[in-house]
Amino acid sequence: MSEERDKLCFFVNGKKVTESHADPETVLLSYLRERLRLPGTKSGCGGGGCGACTVMVSRYQPATRTVVHHSANACLLPVCQLHGAAVTTVEGIGSTRTRIHPVQERIAKAHGSQCGFCTPGMVMSMYTLLRNKPQPRLEDVTQALAGNLCRCTGYRPIVDGCRTFCQEAACCPDDACGSCCMNGEDGPEEPEEPELFDEEEFLPLDPTQELIFPPELILEAKASPKTLTFRGERVTWVSPASLEELVQLRSSNPEAPLVMGNTHIGPEMKFKGVLHPLIISPARVAELFEVAQTSQGVWIGAGCSLFEVGSVLEKLLPSYPEEKTELFRALIQQLRSLGNQQIRNVATLGGNIMSAYPNSDLNPVLAAGRSRLSVISDGGRREVPLDRDFFVSFGKTALQPEEIVLSVLIPFSRKWEFVQAFRQAPRKDGSFATVTTGMRVLFSEGSRVVQDLSVYFGGMGPTTVSAAETCAAIITRPWDEETLGRAYDVLLDELVLPPSAPGGKVEFRRSLTLSFLFKFYLEVLQKLREMGVVTGEVQEAIQPLPRELQRNLQEFQHVSRNQSDWDPVGRPIMHCSAISQATGEAVYCDDIPKTDGELFLVPVTSSRAHAKITGVDVSEALKLPGVFDVVTARDIPGKKVREAYGYTEELFAESEVSCIGQILCAVVADSRAHAKRGAAAVKIGYEDLPDPVFTIEDAIARSSFFEPRRDIQRGRLTEAFQTADRLFEGEIRMGGQEHFYMETQSMLVVPVGEQAELNVYVSTQSPTTAQEVISETLDIPSNRVVCHVKRIGGAFGGKLTKTAILVSITSVAAWKTNRAVRCILERGDDMLITGGRHPVLAKYKVGFMRDGRIVAADVQYFMNGGNTVDESTLVAEKVLLNLDAAYNIPNLRGSCSICRTNLPSNTAFRGFGIPQCLLVVENMVNDVAMALGRPADQIREINMYRGPSVTHYKLEFDPENLHRCWEECMLKSDYRARRAAVDQFNKRNRWKKRGVAIIPVKHGIGFSEPFLNQAGALVHVYKDGSVLVLHGGTEMGQGLHTKMQQVASRELHIPSSKIYISETSTNTVPNTVPTAASFGTDANGIAVKNACQVLYQRLEPFRRKDPKGSWESWVKAAVFDQVSLSATGFYRGPEYYMDWDKKEGHPYPYFLYGVCCCEVEVEVLTGDSRTVRTDIVVDVGRSLNPSVDVGQIEGAFLQGVGLYTMEELKFSPSGLLYTRGPSQYKIPAVCDLPLRLNVYLLADSYNPHAIYSSKGIGEPTLFLGSSVFFAIKEAVVAARSESGLVGPFQLDTPSTPERTCLACASPFIQKIPTSKPGSFKPWALNI
Repeated sequence: MSEERDKLCFFVNGKKVTESHADPETVLLSYLRERLRLPGTKSGCGGGGCGACTVMVSRYQPATRTVVHHSANACLLPVCQLHGAAVTTVEGIGSTRTRIHPVQERIAKAHGSQCGFCTPGMVMSMYTLLRNKPQPRLEDVTQALAGNLCRCTGYRPIVDGCRTFCQEAACCPDDACGSCCMNGEDGPEEPEEPELFDEEEFLPLDPTQELIFPPELILEAKASPKTLTFRGERVTWVSPASLEELVQLRSSNPEAPLVMGNTHIGPEMKFKGVLHPLIISPARVAELFEVAQTSQGVWIGAGCSLFEVGSVLEKLLPSYPEEKTELFRALIQQLRSLGNQQIRNVATLGGNIMSAYPNSDLNPVLAAGRSRLSVISDGGRREVPLDRDFFVSFGKTALQPEEIVLSVLIPFSRKWEFVQAFRQAPRKDGSFATVTTGMRVLFSEGSRVVQDLSVYFGGMGPTTVSAAETCAAIITRPWDEETLGRAYDVLLDELVLPPSAPGGKVEFRRSLTLSFLFKFYLEVLQKLREMGVVTGEVQEAIQPLPRELQRNLQEFQHVSRNQSDWDPVGRPIMHCSAISQATGEAVYCDDIPKTDGELFLVPVTSSRAHAKITGVDVSEALKLPGVFDVVTARDIPGKKVREAYGYTEELFAESEVSCIGQILCAVVADSRAHAKRGAAAVKIGYEDLPDPVFTIEDAIARSSFFEPRRDIQRGRLTEAFQTADRLFEGEIRMGGQEHFYMETQSMLVVPVGEQAELNVYVSTQSPTTAQEVISETLDIPSNRVVCHVKRIGGAFGGKLTKTAILVSITSVAAWKTNRAVRCILERGDDMLITGGRHPVLAKYKVGFMRDGRIVAADVQYFMNGGNTVDESTLVAEKVLLNLDAAYNIPNLRGSCSICRTNLPSNTAFRGFGIPQCLLVVENMVNDVAMALGRPADQIREINMYRGPSVTHYKLEFDPENLHRCWEECMLKSDYRARRAAVDQFNKRNRWKKRGVAIIPVKHGIGFSEPFLNQAGALVHVYKDGSVLVLHGGTEMGQGLHTKMQQVASRELHIPSSKIYISETSTNTVPNTVPTAASFGTDANGIAVKNACQVLYQRLEPFRRKDPKGSWESWVKAAVFDQVSLSATGFYRGPEYYMDWDKKEGHPYPYFLYGVCCCEVEVEVLTGDSRTVRTDIVVDVGRSLNPSVDVGQIEGAFLQGVGLYTMEELKFSPSGLLYTRGPSQYKIPAVCDLPLRLNVYLLADSYNPHAIYSSKGIGEPTLFLGSSVFFAIKEAVVAARSESGLVGPFQLDTPSTPERTCLACASPFIQKIPTSKPGSFKPWALNI
């Protein structure tokens, strides 16, 4: 092959880009950000799983003379693939310097942007939809957004902003007589309720104003194609122009991968380090995109994207009788849930088949449907059946290496033939399936006797597998329960999974094969009944879970009529950075332009959990291109450890490692790619140490704990247990949780060049902590280190301790090299290194009376702290401080032990131990209710604090607003009626059950350590009247800067538009405390208020002198009169404390109260669930900003839903985290939004302990996500009763579909043999 290379030509935002040295390893994301300096497109995961990097790609199709637009993940799109394409990024559709696009405006003004890191991707997904469909349906919107993750908002405001583009049906679906709630007829006119945003203010969508497709690319697309060759540092990319050339190229290079969508090869190269010296891209071979209809069926080109396949099949449906399109409809159904919109737009039919994923969604359906492949090689063409012999082994097929799939036959079905597809996945959209299946049955004409049957499964072995023996047991027999009963036993014997099978979930996966066969049986039976073959009553087919989103309600209190129009306090003000975030102009740490000579740092981490380090060999790494140096502990001039709570944590492990992911050294190079290769080349020698500790049980058995081990008690437990009518002992295990902030750990350290000064740009909740640790590490004074935080792309407690260690390491690299050093962790490394929420095992004993009163409880908490103490001591204390939850239990004891294990240390996370603590207590209350056979809400209400009350640590408080929230939630949710409706639903449905639960929360706000409750502020007023506010809190999406603007606006009596907050930095406000514990507004708000009041008083003489003057005139007069218009403000904070020796204290200034009612629907056979409705009532005092507070409530709630029902961390038996990205770790997506989500802010509530009578809101409502868990548990109770099972049972969290399904104990679950624990080595540890 010659060494010639072609020029790559494409357009970005209407401008031509010509690249003479295109590197096949460069993806569009890095090209946009680093080469074109378009940082609006964000890097969230690098694997196509989060949507933060979404762009629009447009191409001209000569055959149809149309321009096709599709959304795509820039992180997977090789730049070499873009020849002849037009790319549109968020910067290309609108900006504050030109005009903002309606999509950008509506997401921002609907309050759909909090931290903002996901917002550009959301904007581009919606923008692409509107380019293709200017008046979409709501279903189109949710499909378009299904591939975009958000950790902050809870999605509701994003969907509400986007649905303003929809032409929706009447808001009242049952409006048969025209009495719609919007008609305004009949009844007295009620006062208008305040709304979070006004649709009337939005810019109209005008499709004529969009960028046109470049005419130059149209001419090029019409011209005869030519072969393109691009050569990079290690890889050559060849894009042949004809089928003949492709065949020859493949014949000569059979090992070279064919790349179209790059959804398989791309992640393989990125995450597994696989190198392909030659890549063949057949994207310009026309024959791969042809569609031909024949008498047998439809041949679809292997190069067609999965989206195009679905479109082709949907367009063909009306052209053929329904009996001929059974397979078409089954494939369409699978395609709707396969991957996400961005993936389906680029992944191809041929690539999907040839990847031969064991859990493929399409291959089982294609195989069952008798599909065939047309393949070509230099030996000619042939047809290959896609059957049981096609899939040879993991990732391997029966095709020869040189053969190319040209097209795929989707056969017509025949009369009396039925095809169905089923799948179960950890999340409904955007998730690899756990088990999939394709099933086809053919009956003898006019009968229920099976003539032919084909059943294939994915997820039941290393390949797609055929259940041939099961089919043989059914063929020639009638389609009835007796036949199916025999078939279940055959299927269990035929598809056997060993208990340690990769992927785990063995019992669940085996049960799904039976459940899917049963569901197929019911579906077909229904059709036979419709065709008159089967008479009499038959079981109804199981209908899908509901999906249609309804209108939501957010209810909050009007501001006083006496309040000035310019005073923004109490109004739903848009996040002050929302527009900039929606346009991609908001600057995050990694958006700061690269400086000359800048280096990139990648840490080298341990691959062993418990071992001595016998050697570190960096020689091979230093030989690699671009590698500048390797930084080790020997390079640290100051302290090499960080001290906390009597323990130390090494910055670099030197002699021994105590977890996989511990940092050993770091490689710095001239680029991210070179640093990554260098890190991979560092060789570490280990000598394993015996008996690593991973689980809580391991730690208990070996007494491996961090000290102190806290406990607290009130009352006399022994006597209370003796007098109780009944006793119950139970336990519950709660899994951990990954922060999954959208912006990974990010920092840039820039040496100033004199007197040891450093400018540090870091995404942290505590810039002062970062400053202190850098100072100690480099042995320089803190005044030489300035830490800057512009904004944080999400944190949730995860950007405190580990961030300090990482920025210290980065500063050592900058110190050693005297160059700017940037460190941006990849998602997998971030999840591996940083830890998350503490997993908990809790055991409890509870004594109660027959009337439901709980008289005594003894609760033991065991937390998996990981390998270092981190923040675990404070988390344990928070657990015990909230032991009473919302209940007055007169005799109460709790203890909390922090287990020291060989896993990455767990740390602060939103709620700080309270979500774990309260779940255990509420589960205990639930067990009491089940033991008594009474509704759980009655037991909760009986035991709730009432009247003047005292906690178990002797804090007096008034729970009146707790009861107000409870009663209002009962009323607003119509709980009693819905409880009765749920009971009726469960009586009518065998295989679907509903549950409803109502859960309270009492959450203390602030820190129990007095020094953590202080805050400072600095306010400047400039001569032109503009105001700069600086304070000690960091903006991470919670709207802190927005609220501080509102405070300054009120105190200075000027509009918010005159006030700006640029950043948080240690050279403006020193000695700041972490922004955490929902206390940021309380503390910083008073500091800002104090500073503004000082300035306002200084201007008083000028206002008196010129009462009719303007703000600007008074300011100017003060300047000329030599009056200082700069002031500091400080909030000392009350002396809150907790004395653990005396077991008493005053750790909180006040409590926030809330109550949530959730109703869910559960499919018994798969464990899938959907939240049908959620009603939340929260006491936020007098809300400073209802839009921000509602956003925090909803975002925290959905994060809690993830914690309690979805998010599952999996570790290997050797302590390696399996779940290191969005493809393995599932946070809630748009599909997990409750179908109806109503939020009510309690009216007429006042709080004398915080600014303007408000309350901190960031953390408390996360626990309300547990209401979904308890509703699921109620549904499980109904399912278990069908099998004769009653009374308390253990359901651990998260209540994933697997756990839910197993707990339902259906007849199919009971058929699955269980393996004895200890008789095998599990695929994953039970952490």
